[in-house]
Amino acid sequence: MSAEDNKAAVRHFWQDHLNTGNATLCENDFAPDAVNHDPSSPPVPPGPEGISQLITLYRTAFPDLTATVEDMVAEGDEVAYRLTFHGTNQGELMGMPATGKHVSYTGIGIDKVVNGTITEMWLNFDALGMLQQVGAVPSPREMAKKAAYYYAGKEVKGKK
Repeated sequence: MSAEDNKAAVRHFWQDHLNTGNATLCENDFAPDAVNHDPSSPPVPPGPEGISQLITLYRTAFPDLTATVEDMVAEGDEVAYRLTFHGTNQGELMGMPATGKHVSYTGIGIDKVVNGTITEMWLNFDALGMLQQVGAVPSPREMAKKAAYYYAGKEVKGKK
């Protein structure tokens, strides 16, 4: 397969599955033993079943979730890409209740594509930024304000 064919296979996943919420994947989309190497995602079974579970998980939390492929390059059987995600947190996300907040965050991925089928995904997205935007994790500014409040008027060890 050509580099352009491999890019088309990866783009197909984001546009026709994640962006539409169509979690019905087949072995033409992902190999039966395809592996997702995303450290921020929960463990899922290999292959289409596991990737389908991730689509369902994220689309349940963000029903309007979209991923825009900003850049994409391919060489051999690997496709590298940069994404921007947008969505509104309207459902539970890994045990966290919905906040109704809109998020926008980025990600970078490299997929291995063999004969038009994705066999491996390495995706890193700004999970911390997304969690800060939904309010699950304080932002650095919020942490600084809390620290300033806590230490206001207190003597810092070794200083007066």
